[in-house]
Amino acid sequence: MLLAAVVCAGVGYLFLRRRPVLWALAAVSTVPVVALTLVPTAGRSFAFCVVQFSVPTLRTVEPLANLALLFPLVFFATLATRRPLLMVVAGVVLSAAIEVFQGLVPALGRACDTNDWAMNSVGTVVAVLVASALIALAGRALSTPVDNSVDDSNVRSPRELSTVVDKVGDESNGRS
Repeated sequence: MLLAAVVCAGVGYLFLRRRPVLWALAAVSTVPVVALTLVPTAGRSFAFCVVQFSVPTLRTVEPLANLALLFPLVFFATLATRRPLLMVVAGVVLSAAIEVFQGLVPALGRACDTNDWAMNSVGTVVAVLVASALIALAGRALSTPVDNSVDDSNVRSPRELSTVVDKVGDESNGRS
């Protein structure tokens, strides 16, 4: 999870101002989500859901994988949309839809589990928090004070410039 967060933050920072690239990264991030949740497994057929409301232990791989599963997708989508609340809702709903689909389609050979949904949802919230922090930090870096020590007394407004250009033009044509 930490590795996913660090890699996503670095890539996200590089492309923070390029929303089409962020959308492309979000789209590419759907590939592992689909591959790990909706591709059928060989030889197994389940038609049930495990409903449990226990705190999963982080000592095994599965809860950590569920934490990281939606992280890149939600992270890049949050950077692209700049709508963190919407992305939290979208991530939680997407996770629930995946679990329901796994429970309704026994041919997938996958069982739905409320703990998977819970860990995916926690990963979604963490992704949105990291993306929001990156947006805030980048915004702060861009809003640093500008050095105003440059003498700008010769800077003219567009109207003043057009008047100056007209006068120069008149003088060069022999008119004063």
